Amino acid sequence: MAADQPASASRLPPLMRDRPPALIVVLAGVLPVAFGVLAGFALDWSGAVYFVLLALAALGGIGAGLDHDTVARGARRGLLGGALFTAGILVTNEAIDAVHADLLPHPNALLFVFNCFFGVAFGALGARLRMRATSFRAPGPG
Repeated sequence: MAADQPASASRLPPLMRDRPPALIVVLAGVLPVAFGVLAGFALDWSGAVYFVLLALAALGGIGAGLDHDTVARGARRGLLGGALFTAGILVTNEAIDAVHADLLPHPNALLFVFNCFFGVAFGALGARLRMRATSFRAPGPG
């Protein structure tokens, strides 16, 4: 750990820009789509499981934001993740005609609006948490 970084910074994930390109594609592209597909299948199994997966996706959005050192970058990652996650849900739902599809907003395109909005918020929050963890506070008097 560098002498100029707080201990909490060493526990943070590497910045996205420092990762290999293939890993970036997996983390920022494949993972949100795959989790969206899982959530789409959950609509066929149980509404409760679907909502649990939405909560986990929110945590994933915060975690994705932790990969970025500015709120704007975290928000953009959240926008991308929210859009890809939603695409996974809607394409899967369309393919299987899920039993609990009535849990989706009508028209279904509203799900993009909701999930992208919250994706931006959670991604920005994750980046803000990273910034806070890596910032230095000037020592107080005394």
